[in-house]
Amino acid sequence: MNTAKFLSRLQPLELEPMQERDLDQVADLDAAAQPFPWSRTNFADSLQASHWAWVLRQNGELLGFAVLMGVLDEAHLLNIAIAPAHQGRGLGARLLRHVQAWSSRRGMVSMYLEVRPSNTRARTLYRHLGFQEIGRRKAYYPAREGREDALVFSCSLEGFLS
Repeated sequence: MNTAKFLSRLQPLELEPMQERDLDQVADLDAAAQPFPWSRTNFADSLQASHWAWVLRQNGELLGFAVLMGVLDEAHLLNIAIAPAHQGRGLGARLLRHVQAWSSRRGMVSMYLEVRPSNTRARTLYRHLGFQEIGRRKAYYPAREGREDALVFSCSLEGFLS
């Protein structure tokens, strides 16, 4: 790794609420990171619906985002992604721990998410952060050919500390 790249990794990370001005970059990042990304309109609709959303930046560069929805005392992770060039650095774990802690501080007692069975990297991360597989939704996701199931994961947020 060159010196400039190494030094850039030492810069502080910034987690802040997603704003409308972020939507173009967020949609572009999602398109780069996922085979079937959300549209800019999907993200705008989430902000309009008052879903909880954050962006993760370093030196102004968008590295990732997360979008959650609260339902009673449950947090539902709707979308999370890290820019492909920055994956494998622990940023996904850091972002997910942030939303877990934030949700816990707001009285959420559990968090739910769906993930593609083919997304082994995400499944490993979720298990590492306390999620357990609790079910399956048949033909939930669009796929290159047909549909792909979703695995439903859950974790307890009671007593969660960041």
